[in-house]
Amino acid sequence: MNDFLTYLPDFAHALWTTLYISLAAAAMGAVVGFGLNTLRLWLPLCAWPCRVYVWLIRGTPFLAQLFVFYFGLPVLGVTLDAVTATVLALTLYSGAYFAELFRSAWNSVPKGQLEAARVHGIGGAQIFWHIQAPQALAFCLPLLGNQVILTIKESAVASIITVPELTQTAGQIVSNTYSYVVPYTLLVLSYWLLTQAVGLGAAWLAQRATRYQKG
Repeated sequence: MNDFLTYLPDFAHALWTTLYISLAAAAMGAVVGFGLNTLRLWLPLCAWPCRVYVWLIRGTPFLAQLFVFYFGLPVLGVTLDAVTATVLALTLYSGAYFAELFRSAWNSVPKGQLEAARVHGIGGAQIFWHIQAPQALAFCLPLLGNQVILTIKESAVASIITVPELTQTAGQIVSNTYSYVVPYTLLVLSYWLLTQAVGLGAAWLAQRATRYQKG
């Protein structure tokens, strides 16, 4: 119990760092993914570059992408601190997955609704925002929650470049005290609490969206 209370302040600070990195990257990644899907739908010429981006990002490990940002950019004269490099790399990484989620969500909208809207003279922008977007977003809310959870877990890789998040903090405590059980138990509990909170939040939003559509 004494060890638990001793390590708690360090883990509280690390939890905040992990939360900041994960949610910032997930929020910006969702914007990137939504933008990629919008370009794909509105500008056919952009469909191929968007597919290449998603293919490259999803086909390479996040650790390699993080190394490019943290160790590679200084060669070009751009130096980023560890937290900034992690947020940017994780944003681009999660953006590719968010793009695929939005693509599948938009494909789930019945084609008959789109055809009926066009027959009635409704423009492409109105179809996108008033017919496709509400249904697609309601469909993909649980999937978006899962992707945020995966982003939180992926943020643990940042410990390799000494970002003071949960995994790095647990490793430092272990190396300094040679105590394994309490630090790693706190590490597991911290990630579990974060993922459970995100999962419950996503489920609540999905229920609200479903009720709004039915209403």
